[in-house]
Amino acid sequence: MKKSIIASVVALAFSSILFAAEDINLDDVVVTATRTPQPRESLVADVTVVDAETIERSGQTTLAELLQLQAGIEISNNGGAGKATNIFIRGTNSSHVLLLVDGLRSQSSTTGTTTIENIPLNQIDRIEIVRGPATSLYGQDAIGGVIQIFTKKGNATPSYYANAGYGTYNTKIANVGFSGKFNNTKLAINLGTQDTDGFSALKTNRANLKDDDGYRNTSVNLSISHEIVAGHEIGLNFLNSDGTTYFDNRFNLTNFDSKADINQQAASLFSKNKFTDAWLSTLKIGFSKDELKSFDEFAAPNFDRFDTKQNQLNWQNDITLPIGTLTLMYDRLEEKVRSNTQYNKTKRTNEGFVASYLANMQSHTLHASIREDHNSSFGNQFTGGLGYGYNFGQGWRATASYGSAFKAPSFNDLFFPDSFGFPTSNPNLVPEKSDNIEASLRFQDKTTQASVTIYENKVRNLIALDANFVPFNANKATLKGLTLAANHQLNHWNFAGSVDIQSPRNDDTDNLLVRRANRHAKGNVAYQMEDWRFGLEMLSASKRYNEVANNLPLAGYTILNLTSEYKINPQWKLQARLNNVFDKDYALAFDGNPNTTGFIYNTPGSNLFVNVRWDSN
Repeated sequence: MKKSIIASVVALAFSSILFAAEDINLDDVVVTATRTPQPRESLVADVTVVDAETIERSGQTTLAELLQLQAGIEISNNGGAGKATNIFIRGTNSSHVLLLVDGLRSQSSTTGTTTIENIPLNQIDRIEIVRGPATSLYGQDAIGGVIQIFTKKGNATPSYYANAGYGTYNTKIANVGFSGKFNNTKLAINLGTQDTDGFSALKTNRANLKDDDGYRNTSVNLSISHEIVAGHEIGLNFLNSDGTTYFDNRFNLTNFDSKADINQQAASLFSKNKFTDAWLSTLKIGFSKDELKSFDEFAAPNFDRFDTKQNQLNWQNDITLPIGTLTLMYDRLEEKVRSNTQYNKTKRTNEGFVASYLANMQSHTLHASIREDHNSSFGNQFTGGLGYGYNFGQGWRATASYGSAFKAPSFNDLFFPDSFGFPTSNPNLVPEKSDNIEASLRFQDKTTQASVTIYENKVRNLIALDANFVPFNANKATLKGLTLAANHQLNHWNFAGSVDIQSPRNDDTDNLLVRRANRHAKGNVAYQMEDWRFGLEMLSASKRYNEVANNLPLAGYTILNLTSEYKINPQWKLQARLNNVFDKDYALAFDGNPNTTGFIYNTPGSNLFVNVRWDSN
């Protein structure tokens, strides 16, 4: 009977075109879901882990492309590599997704979103994706979920690597790195570069807009830590990414190429101290920067500048109790905006106080958290979470949870100056708030993982744009849905996938939220034959709409990708990736109304990328 249930779940998933996460290692632990290490098989939260092997094997060239293939995630993109990219988790707004780099917030305080298009995939060792609210652990913004990026660290025998690749659109990448552990010191240094001519960001016959809109990026990542004595470690993490992206000068008011220079940094010092067998203290001090210089026909003299700096402090204390672990934590966030556009306010702070309890008791898991935030602009905000999981034998597990969250309006929402005499901000906005409930049924053994998750997230004071593109607090939005996911290993074959059936709607109008589909699915089939590996990916989404009135539909689409890898010898690998095999013409976003004076943002046609990699070990 139970085998037939498992088969039914897997069959239902694959009948709808599924995808694919990585092979699941039962020994893996997840940090982001509870802010403490927890075995994946005892998680209550809905989590995906993308490990180093999966990242390397994918042959992807951008972080957004990789995230797009994960359950519960949709993206929109404004015309190729380096262009504005938004992430939606379970139908929530892109500003409802909190992105962390080694524990640090990495986002723009002006837009309220992360410049994910400028985060280089080559610097990433691991990604943890938590779907569902996490404000009671991380503070403002995590209404839809948390994506945490862990950069490469030196955790093992000293090793070197290098890779170089070339593909369609004159795309070139090159990366080199070193990592290793020397006695009590861990060190990793990684350098990377990416250069592509790209394609025209806008779909148009206008000659002045049909030029290629390229993207360039250089990045460096440094990680060093030292164990002073057993149980006491200090360290430094640093990531810098410099990008330049080109876009169309659509009004042809000047004779130069419009472009934007983007810089992102994340740097932190940490001290991890096990003062007693029952008390682990971790102190982290750091900052993140998101800096943009835009050169276009409307720019102020020379350029428009929008810089964000977020100073951050976190002190976390994990106290081992006779049953479970109690975590007490203090967070401080200082947001500062610098721009040659005059904002009415350029600073604010947020302090958070957290108590969290996690217990694994035989077949039972309990996780509870409560948080008080004091925001200098919006006063006190209280959030909480409660989750329970039960293992009822032979690989089966059921979970249920509740979580509340809030999102503070961005500086652009509140204070962006009038443009050409028209208001584009609203200083009377209040924070968005949400309440989420969810439940899941999961199965896992040595060869198969399958899950069904249902959720309903009610968002109050949702920030939307009116007909004149001025932000306002809408009444409510309800985001509810079902996620099916499965992964099965059969001899040399691996089958994996996910299907999301969702309804992210504005309660006042019953319209779908902008650029979010009722259904999207991802699927992956891979075959390993000695030194060869072949893969097939499928990505599919139903119709979406480009604006709040749901009058401008974005057609549904399905695209197919092929991957291959050949292990030449223990040190050398050759990879090839063919995206959009059938050259599907589809759109993820419009700029305005393409039926009048607007444009369709282009997406990549059929394209090939070949990469060669060398590892010393």
